[in-house]
Amino acid sequence: MYLRLFSIFILFGLTSALSMSVMAQDKKEQLIEESNYTTQDLIDVYHKIDKLFNLKEHDYDEDIGDEINQVCAGCHEEFGMGGKDGKYPRIAGLPVKYILEQVVLFRERKRPNIPMLQHVEERELPNDELIDVAIYLNKIKLRNRLSKVDETAPDFDAYARLQEAKATLQIGLAEGDIKQGKKIYRKECKSCHGKQGEGDDDRTPLLAGQYTRYLWHQIDMFINGKRLHDIDDPEEEFFKSFSHEELRDVLAYISTLDD
Repeated sequence: MYLRLFSIFILFGLTSALSMSVMAQDKKEQLIEESNYTTQDLIDVYHKIDKLFNLKEHDYDEDIGDEINQVCAGCHEEFGMGGKDGKYPRIAGLPVKYILEQVVLFRERKRPNIPMLQHVEERELPNDELIDVAIYLNKIKLRNRLSKVDETAPDFDAYARLQEAKATLQIGLAEGDIKQGKKIYRKECKSCHGKQGEGDDDRTPLLAGQYTRYLWHQIDMFINGKRLHDIDDPEEEFFKSFSHEELRDVLAYISTLDD
């Protein structure tokens, strides 16, 4: 009887401790998600990048970039392609400065993201190593289809084929009017993100090959003031000028750009 009571007590204690841990984590997430920061706070982070990171004189170490990317791969996959339909975004091919900016925003709690916090603190990821992994990710070129090979050939390399498959990303077709979305994209988005959604090598991210679910989430953050869409015009309300249907059509068109 005493053993049974002791077992119940231990079980109750473990359950209570787990419940308290979950509640504490939920509270932490709520505090970070509800952090009050101004548009000026976001602008200040962008202006810090050139002071924090000396890209021109940085001696790039590919091995360090690869090593750190193995940690990133836990969510973003080995070749930075993301996954789970956009819960983890594609980070391969993003501009170096864009990656640095986002990490600093995470560090300073100006862009809420609980899973990233344990990985981006400077004591865990020093600035020099952050530059290495940013350059490493920028250099990754994902494919949108597998090459044609004869898998029955005597010299067929199964391992090479597996590696190629891991670096192949195809975004599913999103719902919406693609033709209408193309018209809006060409008028409103092409000048910054490129005709084919390729972005640029400075700070404008690519859109082609990015998950629709992730893009919807970022649009919501732009609309709610959690992210800045245009650092040169921080008060603009670009996305509020479009209806939900128009945004849906643009994302439907973007989902075709990696074809």
